[in-house]
Amino acid sequence: MTNHPFFAAHTHGFVRVGACTPVATVGDTIANADAAIALAKQGDEAGADLLVFPELNLSSYAIDDLHLQDALCDASEAALARVAEASETLSPALLMGVALRRNGRLYNCAVAISRGRVLGVVPKSHLPNYREYYEKRWFAPGAGLTGLEIEVAGQRAPFGTDLIFAASDLPDFAFHAEICEDYWAAIPPSTYGALAGATILTNLSASNIVIGKGRDRTMLAAAHSARAVAAYVYSAAGPGESTTDLAWDGQGMIHELGEPLAMSGRFDLASEIVLADVDVARIRLERMRMGTFNDAAVAAGHPETRFRRVPFEHRPARSDMGLMRAVRRFPFVPNTPEKLDEDCYEAFNIQVEGLRKRIVASGVKRIVIGVSGGLDSTHALIVAAKAFDRMGRNRKDILGFTMPGFATSDATKDNAWALMNALGVTGAEIDIRPAATRMLEDMGHPFASGEPVHDVTFENVQAGLRTDYLFRLANQREAMVLGTGDLSELALGWCTYGVGDQMSHYAVNSGVPKTLIQFLIGWCIASGQYDDATHDILRAILNTDISPELVPAGEDGEIQKTEEKIGPYALNDFFAHHIIRFGMKPSKVAFLAWHAWHDAEAGRWPVDFPDHLRRAYALEEIAKWLRSFLWRFFQTSQFKRSALPNGPKVSGGGALSPRGDWRAPSDGTARVWIDELEAALPEA
Repeated sequence: MTNHPFFAAHTHGFVRVGACTPVATVGDTIANADAAIALAKQGDEAGADLLVFPELNLSSYAIDDLHLQDALCDASEAALARVAEASETLSPALLMGVALRRNGRLYNCAVAISRGRVLGVVPKSHLPNYREYYEKRWFAPGAGLTGLEIEVAGQRAPFGTDLIFAASDLPDFAFHAEICEDYWAAIPPSTYGALAGATILTNLSASNIVIGKGRDRTMLAAAHSARAVAAYVYSAAGPGESTTDLAWDGQGMIHELGEPLAMSGRFDLASEIVLADVDVARIRLERMRMGTFNDAAVAAGHPETRFRRVPFEHRPARSDMGLMRAVRRFPFVPNTPEKLDEDCYEAFNIQVEGLRKRIVASGVKRIVIGVSGGLDSTHALIVAAKAFDRMGRNRKDILGFTMPGFATSDATKDNAWALMNALGVTGAEIDIRPAATRMLEDMGHPFASGEPVHDVTFENVQAGLRTDYLFRLANQREAMVLGTGDLSELALGWCTYGVGDQMSHYAVNSGVPKTLIQFLIGWCIASGQYDDATHDILRAILNTDISPELVPAGEDGEIQKTEEKIGPYALNDFFAHHIIRFGMKPSKVAFLAWHAWHDAEAGRWPVDFPDHLRRAYALEEIAKWLRSFLWRFFQTSQFKRSALPNGPKVSGGGALSPRGDWRAPSDGTARVWIDELEAALPEA
C-alpha cells in the first residue's frame, strides 16, 4: 500500500535537499570532480532533489594565487564539464563551486546543473577582503551583474546574480544560490531571491573555522530562513582543504522557517551528505498569510521583475523514498526538556498575566470558577491562584464551586475539593441535580419519568445550569466568571453554547490546547510552583480519564469518555495545528499524522509523558478522526467561536478568537476538505 502516491513526499510538497561535504584535494580538479560525482550518485540513490556543494569545491578554496593560473582555470572548467556529463543520468539538481573566466575577469561561482545541462552561473556578490580573507586579489565581484550569459562546459548558460532555478514538474521547488560571504552581508543576495519567489536558499561556503564560528553560522542560517520565510541549505568546506594558515570543519546544515532540520558532523575525515525533506508547500502557505513578506517585496521594487527564472525538468527518479524529517507528535509541545521548560514557563505566565490584567482592569473583587476535578478547571484554578499571588491578593477571594450532577464521580469531586483546600481558595458545593430534575420535568423529558434517556438535552441541562449558577454567583459576589474551556474543545465545538461552558467573562484557557495543558500541569509540578500537597493532587488529576461526566456509567461500569466520542485529543491537536496554523490540505495532514503516529516507538522523546500518548494509530484510524475533525471544525462549530469571550493567545500554533487568528463564516461547509481527503487516500 505504501507505493500509493499518498505516501510519496513529493505529492505533499516536500523537496529532498542535501548539504554535501566532499573530501577536498588541494588543487587537484580531477580528484575533486570525482569526489563530487561520487556524492552526487550517493544523493541520487537517497532520492535527493537538490545537492549543494561547498564553495570552489572543484579546485578547493585555500589555494591563494593558484586561482590565477591559467592551467588551473582550464582544469577547473574541464572538471565542471566532467560533473555535468556524469549528471545526465542523475536525478538531483547540483550546485557546484568553481572559478570561471568571463570577459577578462575571474569569478567565484555557483553553477547549477541538472541532467547534463548547465542551468546557470551565479557569481559571488560580496568578496571578503579583511582579516584572513584576500579574495579581491583573485576574483571580481558579481554584484550588479545581471542579464548576461557565459560559455561553460561546452554550453551557453545564463550568468548573473539575477537567477532563480525552478523545477517545471515539482510545484514550489525553486532555489537561489549565494556564496559564503554573501550571507554575512547586511542584506544577503538571497533576501531578494526569496522575495522573487525562491523557496530554497542555498549557500556554497568555504568558511574556515575558529572558536564560536559554528554557532554564528547556525544562528545566521536559522535567522535568515525565518526572516526570508524559506529553507536555507548551507555547505561549508571540510577535510582536505589546505591548512597552511586556516582550518576547516565541514559544517553542513538545513533549516526551514527558523527550525533546524538536519546537521552534519563536523571535523569528519570522510565525505558526507546531510539530507532532509523541505516543506516548500508550507513555505508558500506561510508567505501567503504573512502580508509583510509581500510588503517587503513591494518596498524592494518587486525583485521578481528583475530576476530571470530558469526552468528545468526535474524528473525525480523515485517517489517511494518515504519522508526524511522528524514529524512531532505534539506540535504545540516542544520536544526537548530545555525547550519544554522554557515554553511552559512562557505559556503559564502569559495566562497568569492575561488574567491579572483583566482582574485589575475590571475592578472585580473576586473570581468565580467551576471546579470539576478535570484537567481544564484544574489548570484555570492554578493560573488564578498564581495571578492572585502576583497581585498580593488573598486566595480566599477565588470562589471555587464544585457542582455534582447525575454522573459526577466521587473521585473527581474528591479531587476538586482536595485541590481547592490545598490552594487555600474558598470552596463550596452546589448539587445541581434537583434543579436539573425540575427543568427536565418542566420540559417533559423522559428522564424525569424514570426512563434512562441520556440524550444531548439531558447533558446540556446540566452543563447550562452549572454556567447559569456561576454567572448568578458572580453577580451576587461582585466577581467575574473564569472560563475553563480550552483550544481543543473550541476547535471541535465540544462545549455547550451560550449559557454553557462556551461562555465566561474571561476564557483563560482558550489559547491552550488539551495536550499542552497536560504538560503545563506537569511543568507546575516539576518546577515547584505550589506546595507538595497541591502537587500530589495535580498528579492524581493528570492520571484521570478525560470525561464530561454528564452521562451515568453503564451497566458495565464504564464511564463516559470524551475521546471515544470525538477522537484522541493528541490527534485532534495535531490536526488543528496543521490546518489552523498553516492551512494545509487534509491529505497532507493525514500523511504527516501517519508518519508521526503509525510507529509507537517513533513517538518516544527524552520528555516524560503518559504511556497512552505513546500508542500508534493506523492510517484508517487517523483518517476516521480527521474526517470527524473536519466536519466539526468547518461545518458545525464556528458559531461558537464567533461568540468567544476574551482570552489570551498563548501558542504560536494559532488561536481561534474571531478578533485574532481565525475568522470564518458560521454557516460554512466541510465538503471541500472532506472531498480532498477522500480523493487522496489509498483504498483500504
